[in-house]
Amino acid sequence: MFNNLSDKLDKAFHVLKGHGKITEVNVAETLKEVRRALLDADVNFKIAKNFTATVKEKALGQDVLTTLNPGQLMVKIVKDELTNLMGGETVGINLSGTPTVILMSGLQGSGKTTFSGKLANFLKTKKSKQVLLVGCDVYRPAAINQLQVVGEQIGVEVYAEIGNQNPVEISQNAIKHAKATGKNVVIIDTAGRLAVDEQMMAEISNIHKAVNPQETLFVVDSMTGQDAVNTAKAFNDILNFDGVILTKLDGDTRGGAALSIKSVVNKPIKFIGTGEKMEAIDIFHPNRMAERILGMGDVVSLVERAQEQYDEEEARKIQKKIAKNQFGFDDFLKQIQQIKKMGNMKDLMGMIPGAGKMMKDVDVDDDAFKGIEAIIHSMTPTERSEPNVINANRKKRIAKGSGTSIQEVNQLLKQFTQMSKMMKMMQGGGSRQMMQMMKGMGK
Repeated sequence: MFNNLSDKLDKAFHVLKGHGKITEVNVAETLKEVRRALLDADVNFKIAKNFTATVKEKALGQDVLTTLNPGQLMVKIVKDELTNLMGGETVGINLSGTPTVILMSGLQGSGKTTFSGKLANFLKTKKSKQVLLVGCDVYRPAAINQLQVVGEQIGVEVYAEIGNQNPVEISQNAIKHAKATGKNVVIIDTAGRLAVDEQMMAEISNIHKAVNPQETLFVVDSMTGQDAVNTAKAFNDILNFDGVILTKLDGDTRGGAALSIKSVVNKPIKFIGTGEKMEAIDIFHPNRMAERILGMGDVVSLVERAQEQYDEEEARKIQKKIAKNQFGFDDFLKQIQQIKKMGNMKDLMGMIPGAGKMMKDVDVDDDAFKGIEAIIHSMTPTERSEPNVINANRKKRIAKGSGTSIQEVNQLLKQFTQMSKMMKMMQGGGSRQMMQMMKGMGK
């Protein structure tokens, strides 16, 4: 996420290394690189220029604190300004109304239909809402089919009127259906085009007037950069939407849309899409995103994701098993499933301070656990619960059954044993022994 921008900003701050005071000369040199990094990220020239001017004004004349060097102080100033540029504060979704009506808008290919499903899943699982998805793209039968597939996947009803070519009528009927069936949120997926045109804008404007939604959200593909910002302005002029959703932030995006869109339309970014799975949706926090762009990670979001998957009852069972030396591969498999639900691995690594930089050239596959899972699934129930019984012949069979090598099976067994010992030490308060073991593992 924003890897190229992060790298270039990091190089810009290197200019200040070794200086005891921030001066006009070294600030100008650094900000020249910062502005270049922003322009390369497809940020509007005027926005980039205003941004660096503000940073310069705040940086000049400031004495460096005893615990900071000029580079660190400049990073702090840039982080604060990046946060302001992206909206400053987190803005939640308005769920008032009976039912709450959410109108989705955007161009074709922006990920609008998929994100409608992600939002429905988010509101269902995180907010305990009864959601109705509405298919109002009457021009592409595939769009309604896609919405129905998504609805089935997340267990949410989809309202569609096949053959009806009037999206205003469909949306009004859907709201009546929602009231009759006890749904408290209605998400209307509208038609998109490959480019902004009068017919599309008139149609979505008519739907907007007819249903009077509590939330009108503009979905934009963040990989389109500055074009996304221009499209957002065109939609906002017609709809005066309430917020922006940025999709495909897990791709090789330059970041221009995320950094520019608030300044252009003066509307908050409310959600971001971080992957293909239905769970890959995050509330947008400007301060956390600024920290990630500057390589500081996002520990708060990482902890929140972990807490969402945390099962207190399951944790108690695991603790008892560890205490009795009964922690087995079935338990380990459950832990892996919980980690996988937290999101794609590269995104999770980017949330750990410093890890994003170390992992930038490493291809972290979403199926990173595939080999481990295959090995565990090739074990018998006895082998999973009592790994000590796994001898040479069993290893050979497990390797053959999982399509892996005996060396990979040995490596997993060794890592599992070390991990089990560390978990046991942590429970017993043996921090000194655990540190010694970790040093040994490092060697």
